[in-house]
Amino acid sequence: MKAKKVKGRTKMESKSALRASVGFPPELYRTLEKMARQKKVSLAWIVREAAEKYVADQWPLFRKEGGGA
Repeated sequence: MKAKKVKGRTKMESKSALRASVGFPPELYRTLEKMARQKKVSLAWIVREAAEKYVADQWPLFRKEGGGA
């Protein structure tokens, strides 16, 4: 699930996207960076994907159409 570019922004970062500042323990942050490099995506994409999966697991009724998060 890669975000598509739209005029210099990803589709995910379009008008409706909200921002949050999140702190991570150093080792977790390094692991997330490594995962992002391996998948050739941004660290933000990794965090959004993880958050979507967490929400889907916690509240199955919020799962996205088409097979889940």
